[in-house]
Amino acid sequence: MVSLAELSPPLALGTLDGRYRPVVAPLVEHLSEAALNRCRLHVEVEWLIHLTAHGVVPGAGTLSESEQQELRALIEQFDADSIVELAAIEAETVHDVKAVEYYLRRRLVDRLGRDDGIGELVHFACTSEDVNNLSYALMVRGAMTEVWLPRAQALVEQVSGMARELAGIPLLARTHGQAATPTTMGKELAVLAHRLSRQLRRIEGAEYLGKLNGATGTYGAHLAAVPDADWQQVSRGFVEGLGLTWNPLTTQIESHDWQAELYADVARFNRVLHNLCTDLWSYISLGYFAQVRGQGSIGSSTMPHKVNPIRFENAEANLEVSDALLDVLASTLVTSRLQRDLTDSSMQRNVGTALGHSLLAIDNAGRGLAGLDAVPAAMSADLEANWEVLAEPVQSVMRALAAAGDESMANPYERLKELTRGRRITGADLRDFVRDLGLPQEAEQRLLALTPATYVGLAPELVAHLNQP
Repeated sequence: MVSLAELSPPLALGTLDGRYRPVVAPLVEHLSEAALNRCRLHVEVEWLIHLTAHGVVPGAGTLSESEQQELRALIEQFDADSIVELAAIEAETVHDVKAVEYYLRRRLVDRLGRDDGIGELVHFACTSEDVNNLSYALMVRGAMTEVWLPRAQALVEQVSGMARELAGIPLLARTHGQAATPTTMGKELAVLAHRLSRQLRRIEGAEYLGKLNGATGTYGAHLAAVPDADWQQVSRGFVEGLGLTWNPLTTQIESHDWQAELYADVARFNRVLHNLCTDLWSYISLGYFAQVRGQGSIGSSTMPHKVNPIRFENAEANLEVSDALLDVLASTLVTSRLQRDLTDSSMQRNVGTALGHSLLAIDNAGRGLAGLDAVPAAMSADLEANWEVLAEPVQSVMRALAAAGDESMANPYERLKELTRGRRITGADLRDFVRDLGLPQEAEQRLLALTPATYVGLAPELVAHLNQP
């Protein structure tokens, strides 16, 4: 038997690098192993430039403007050859960050011709976590702002657009699975769009923290080497220069609380999106939406009539996988034994997978939404078959009159319960009941004009809240 594990090029073990690669490929730019090494190189280059440009180490060499540009070009030119070379160095060092340090020191010689002492400022006074925490902050920020957030925002706008379009389409609500006070399809979609938007605002406001303060967060090596430097200000200026928020108090690791906060918010967005998918699945099963547009795929291998809601089901599954990973990331990253253990290092390598499954779900939900056409006739038919839902407005009018002193309107809830509970009534049944109540003419006419389809309250107007923060 042919060994699949030995085929070349290597086969993907997971779906994100196999079947679903086209959807999640943009995340590779930010959260892959190669992206991590490129970001480490970026941090090392900028730290070297920062030290030399500010004369932090007295007597050390400087870098000209052109030399700085040449070093920064290493990040832009980071390619397959760079990856291979780094892997070869790491095979010798058995240490990934040290491999990046040696890679950069080589470039100082072969690209800049600098074999002087300036090479000793590469990774100066740094622990590996100084480089790693800044790299992950930059990587996650890039993945969120350049890939995940734009996709999520587009999806929410897609849901919001449907909500506005269907704002006035009446819908039989179901609470506990039973017929309940009518609403509109647009208002129900607006509820979900509003919830998703709120989570996006939290995610958009995320802080990305970073630190550079040595092996146990004390600047011990820094101070020993250059006691007269204001190392806190040097560190703060460097971290903020990367566009990150400086964390002044850490152990060897940056505490990762910001990551836990972000992943919890993304997981919550996922869960609201999961709710959207299950609701749409239910509406499709009730016939309120037809899956017609762009559905050229086979629904069932044996039943030609079927078009299955697979986009929403696929989204649900991927959201559940994403949340399982995001939850464990959020709960694990906030704990580190004493000043350092390696749990966070292994955990953070799964961030790309967690966001990848979320991104895949967003893509599937969007494609599912794009294939839906509302079927108002089906919604109307259900409303027409459930006149008992108007027991609520009738008894509410009776309550108001009874509260104002009309004793003939007493016990309205019990009287409507006797009429409607456990059986279906028709429009004629309800109107006969209303006529026999002896209501004031204005109230009677208002109730006689009411139908399940018009008993939607302010639902159409409520959709306008989507335009507000």
